[in-house]
Amino acid sequence: MRTIRRLIYREVLGAVVFVAVGFLALFFFFDFVDELPNVGRGASHYGLTQALAYVTLMIPSHLYELFPIAVLIGTIFVMARLAQSSEYTILRTSGLGPWRALRTLLALGLMFALLTFATGDYLAPVADRTGQLLKARLEGLISIGQTGAWLKEKQVQYTYNANVKAITPDGGMRGVRIFESDLRGFLVSITQAPTAQFEDGAWLLKDAERTEFPARGTSVARVDHVKLPSMRWPTGISPEMVSVALLNPDRMGTIDLFQYIRHLEANGQTSQRYEIEFWRKVFYPLSCMVMVVLALPFAYLHFRTGGITGYVFGGVLIGISFFMLNNVFGYIGNLQNWRPWLTAAAPGLIYSMLSLGAFGWLVLRR
Repeated sequence: MRTIRRLIYREVLGAVVFVAVGFLALFFFFDFVDELPNVGRGASHYGLTQALAYVTLMIPSHLYELFPIAVLIGTIFVMARLAQSSEYTILRTSGLGPWRALRTLLALGLMFALLTFATGDYLAPVADRTGQLLKARLEGLISIGQTGAWLKEKQVQYTYNANVKAITPDGGMRGVRIFESDLRGFLVSITQAPTAQFEDGAWLLKDAERTEFPARGTSVARVDHVKLPSMRWPTGISPEMVSVALLNPDRMGTIDLFQYIRHLEANGQTSQRYEIEFWRKVFYPLSCMVMVVLALPFAYLHFRTGGITGYVFGGVLIGISFFMLNNVFGYIGNLQNWRPWLTAAAPGLIYSMLSLGAFGWLVLRR
């Protein structure tokens, strides 16, 4: 059986690598074409070499997203080819029963799942952050549009809502606004600063403008407006939290997501979107095991002539449908306030039932 396992592992690994490289080359071309309009724009030093480097740093994120599809297509190709050449029939007569074949593919799927988890949790976030910093050095900042990132912190007597437009490559912040309100929710002050830096347990705001409003219930109608060359704001919002808020949740690591969710819950903010993405990070690598089980029935198809192009195309459609369903459930779960773990696990559960149903009908009954 060791020889049989080695044969299946070698064939499936080769096919999965081939499919993954093909997909990555296609996405690399699309990303590079998309970056060409930014090359040499204005006074930027963003040249062709930097564009190639930035697109290359996007490859780990694409690999994480495409790996289950590559596993499905590669495994279907190998199983269908073995069935077409009658090699799988020989393997069955050599003692490779359905359950042993299932265990063999599940072990291979577990290896793919661990590789997917490592790529999405360690390699992709680092590469994505490096790519954003590369652009920041050339364009000057990292931003998420016109609104920036919003962060909230509750302290002893006041609640603070901080808005950061962008962060700079040296770790500074641009366009900082801090809204201070009391326990009743009334606005106490607004502090604005064009730039700010992180200090130990505080933000150092430079050229700050502070507007203080009178407390409700008092007869004072004056609004105080002061300008300060520097102002220190004690806070527990760390540079990592600001960076996390400026990144898309699907580009964050599992631990970073978990810590950010705890910060949001501690400050009374909704964390539904980040909880769904956290559980997707947990369940998405396991979809590789679902894909290899879904590909197993293709080895029991009885045909001797004709190509296997149709079956590979069917695998492509199944993989695309899984990817789309995974995204659709994330959006619907966020809108309908479904349980995050169920929202993230639903696509995998649906395709697991389909794969086990196909396995039971085509393999065991026939």
